[in-house]
Amino acid sequence: MELYDELVQRGLIAQVTNEEEIKNKINKGEATFYIGFDPTADSLHVGHFMALCLMKRLQMAGNRPIALIGGGTAMIGDPSGRTDMRQMMTKETIDANVECFKKQMARFIDFSDDKALLVNNADWLLDLNYVEVLREVGSHFSVNRMLAAECYKQRLEKGLSFLEFNYMIMQSYDFLKLFDKYGCVLQFGGDDQWSNMIGGMELIRRKRGKEANAMTINLLLNSEGKKMGKTQSGAVWLDPNKTPPYTFYQYWRNVDDADVIKCLKMLTFLSLEEISKMESWEGSQLNEAKDILAFELTKLVHGEEEAVKAREASKALFSGNGSSENMPSVELQEEDFRDGKIDILGVLVATKLAPSRSEARRNVQQGGVSVNGDKVTDIHTTYEPSAFNEEFIIKKGKKKFCKVSYS
Repeated sequence: MELYDELVQRGLIAQVTNEEEIKNKINKGEATFYIGFDPTADSLHVGHFMALCLMKRLQMAGNRPIALIGGGTAMIGDPSGRTDMRQMMTKETIDANVECFKKQMARFIDFSDDKALLVNNADWLLDLNYVEVLREVGSHFSVNRMLAAECYKQRLEKGLSFLEFNYMIMQSYDFLKLFDKYGCVLQFGGDDQWSNMIGGMELIRRKRGKEANAMTINLLLNSEGKKMGKTQSGAVWLDPNKTPPYTFYQYWRNVDDADVIKCLKMLTFLSLEEISKMESWEGSQLNEAKDILAFELTKLVHGEEEAVKAREASKALFSGNGSSENMPSVELQEEDFRDGKIDILGVLVATKLAPSRSEARRNVQQGGVSVNGDKVTDIHTTYEPSAFNEEFIIKKGKKKFCKVSYS
């Protein structure tokens, strides 16, 4: 099966401008393409994951990716999919985020020997002359057409700043710059970027008289139509310091039954033949498919060693098999104790299983907390330091737990 057909069967492709041209280039491994990533945080997250996987798939077929980090566009802020304006970041914060992105991308993309490029649009956007941009770029954009774009239309009622209004022009200029410098004629990205990508194609056609193309991939949505990669505590990050490998593993291990096969197709590098065999699985077999999904994605992001540890920790909790050494753990400090004791609410807060004592109280009263397998229902239950000399595992609900120690 050729690459483009595989992308279709995996459910990745949303919209394309010239299917035959795109199909021909990527199947032959002749495409130089780019995907943009705005450094709005100090880590990539699951929302970026599918784009990174697409870049990896295309590179494996011989195509050359350009990872464009938006050090310049991040100073404006993409209004796509947002109901309010992004918080403005300083240049120092953006630069620090850019460095974090570079390190993480290297886990997915091979940048050696010019096989891929990593560029920062701050290198050309920050030095632009405003009047020159208005004359040379702005003159090719219709305000009426821009306002009709989905990325702007949904913001008009609540207010769209002139700053954000320029985002499409800046992203379009990126495409022109990469076309001129590297011969890049393809831009890929999330389906919410369609209007911005079309703007870049049009700019290349008007300024250079050449054709460029765009392809969007489907956003990662669950069976309810909501974006995946979010939890009650926030985004699922690719940085192990922000989302530990075990937590990352458990996120995928706990996806809804209806989303397992879709995630396997869109995110893993397992063959479609392997995945098709799992489509008829039910019950315990479906849990096995979830374990495969969690393991493959954790291995891809954090390496096989961390994936094995996360799987072992999960087995230790849920089946009694495996090593408890790899469980999430917290070491209590002397200041956590009052008069030589700590109550169950304090343990929940110290382990971050509950964000506050009031939330911890509700968890206990509702019967959702256990210690070493025994349910705790009394909010006044206390523990002395000696209780943590042996194994002390606290569990909230069915899926969150932590090993607690004190020395």
